[in-house]
Amino acid sequence: MGNFNLSQILIFLPGIILGLTVHEYCHALVAFMCGDSTAKEQGRISLNPLKHIDPLGFIMLIFAGFGWAKPVQFNEQNLKNPKTDVIKIALAGPLSNAVIAMVLSVIFVLFSKALSGQIISEVFRSAIFINWALFVFNLIPLPPLDGSHLLLSQFKKYPALYNGLYKYGSFLLFGLIIISFVTKINVFPILPVIQFFGNGFLSLIGY
Repeated sequence: MGNFNLSQILIFLPGIILGLTVHEYCHALVAFMCGDSTAKEQGRISLNPLKHIDPLGFIMLIFAGFGWAKPVQFNEQNLKNPKTDVIKIALAGPLSNAVIAMVLSVIFVLFSKALSGQIISEVFRSAIFINWALFVFNLIPLPPLDGSHLLLSQFKKYPALYNGLYKYGSFLLFGLIIISFVTKINVFPILPVIQFFGNGFLSLIGY
């Protein structure tokens, strides 16, 4: 995304803001529903983007193609069923992005003729694929991504192993991202998966 001009950034901005905001909101909401009020007390059960967007992560996402939002904090000890609730909280974010992508796809198809040739059409398409990207990328099983909870939950009984996987898994993720950014080599071949979901769902609903 480093070569994007201002008009391209403005086209992508609504999808990024919507995707990040709803993603973190759903993490916070599900954590509260599972018994922990930490996120609620921090004001994270909100659809106000300012509650969730990390300034540096947001800038990186726009200009470098990867970034982050403020992570939603929760206390596992307060959860009703920690083993399964952690997974529910983790999956709530990516699944919300899939739902957003599908809803926007339906709206886009319903009004495709009216939107044809207009900039709002590009905004819709970018928002659809950005949310599919957030869905797919966050399911990668490497910390601190949401998908890591599916993997790490299997090692909770072994604290040393769990902490090691979490610590070094995070280094591995960021190392791979830096390598991808510097060398232009796609170390995360997720683009075909994103296109599969994005184009596949649009085709399924008649576009």
